[in-house]
Amino acid sequence: MSALPPLRVYYDGICPGCRRDRARYERWAGETGRDVSWCDVTEHQQTLRAKGIDPRAALLSLHVEEEGGAIREGIDAYVLLMRRVPRLRPLAWLIGLPGLKSVLRFGYDRWVRRRLAREGRLP
Repeated sequence: MSALPPLRVYYDGICPGCRRDRARYERWAGETGRDVSWCDVTEHQQTLRAKGIDPRAALLSLHVEEEGGAIREGIDAYVLLMRRVPRLRPLAWLIGLPGLKSVLRFGYDRWVRRRLAREGRLP
């Protein structure tokens, strides 16, 4: 049994790439992955609103809720998830570096907006 506190991940379950990333994460995480609950943003809009998160914002960026209720978003959410998987820890450290984190955030935001616009789902 894992000693890590549970996480709840709000992600775009309609996105094929997001679903593939989730499946890959679950494979690589093994037992640790059992402590992560995956919630499709489109199915949990009321829950998000109750937590003060606009569902449109959750569609534009990954949100992860920690056990105490704190929410991490974007690159910080990815870092939190990746730190749980031994093979991803070095990458989590790297993408968490302040200079690189800003560049990745900019690129990630642009990629998501383009994808959603192409799909006709840009909020």
